[in-house]
Amino acid sequence: MFTFAEFYQLLAQHETLRPWLNTLPKQLSDWEEKAHGDMARWMRALKKFPTDKPDIIDLKHAVSVRNEGGIAEGEQKRLESLLRLLHPWRKGPYDMHGIHIDTEWRSDWKWDRVLPHISPLKGRTVLDVGCGNGYHMWRMLGEEAKLTVGIDPSNLFLIQFEAIKRLMGMDERAYLLPLGIEQLPELKAFDTVFSMGVLYHRRSPLDHIIQLKNQLRKDGELILETLVIDGDENDVLVPTHRYAQMHNVYFFPSAKALKVWMEKCGLVDVKIVDECVTTADEQRSTDWMTNNSLPEYLDPSDPTKTVEGYPAPKRAVLIARNPD
Repeated sequence: MFTFAEFYQLLAQHETLRPWLNTLPKQLSDWEEKAHGDMARWMRALKKFPTDKPDIIDLKHAVSVRNEGGIAEGEQKRLESLLRLLHPWRKGPYDMHGIHIDTEWRSDWKWDRVLPHISPLKGRTVLDVGCGNGYHMWRMLGEEAKLTVGIDPSNLFLIQFEAIKRLMGMDERAYLLPLGIEQLPELKAFDTVFSMGVLYHRRSPLDHIIQLKNQLRKDGELILETLVIDGDENDVLVPTHRYAQMHNVYFFPSAKALKVWMEKCGLVDVKIVDECVTTADEQRSTDWMTNNSLPEYLDPSDPTKTVEGYPAPKRAVLIARNPD
């Protein structure tokens, strides 16, 4: 099915990441044995994607590839059909040889909010936890990161990432692994760790923060983005059932409370650098993600609330340093 041999070779050459080889091959072997029912269909589609390096790649301003003079109309239609087989596309957008993948999320907007506040990524080894289909990993490479490693347990996200990677000409600086953060050993190897849109899915948010901290080298930087509520250092929302139709959600702290949590976990220089309400322009159904989205999850008579009556989604970005 998948071969991770190239990534294993990279780990073997990387002194601080090498200990990962003690656990990773067995984990990925176990994953392959439990492949999703759609995996065979997705793999058939993936094998049809070209791997030639395009003439022009833009990761600084977008995630875009094209050839000088474009590609033949028939090839473009064939490529679009392959990409549409991987529906739904949630994170993006992508522009692949003139095909605009209008994803559910305008993930570029989130990147624009985060980027001005983080340490320069040039030459850094980066871990993206809950990376989705890897959109932000490509943008990290656009900022000249040395290596980006993403983890996300979704098989479809993995396939989408691998499809984009093929269209990039098999870039050897980006790898996505079908794992959760709880499966990683304490590597203490990454210069920068991102966790965006994950914390509210964790039953134990402080454990998640500690897991993130344990992946950072000394003085490494954590970027944590999550749903929050308004309030002071003691305010936390715990939905009784669903929130915006999501059932796997647990804790929504205020940004100030989250700052306290991060400090309790041993992080320092914690800063709240951005807070903004998520709008229906940023998250919505599209031709590439035809399922329900944010507009259907808000109270039609009061869009400041979810259909369950909770405050509508608001997101915050916090940045911190690992002193250990």
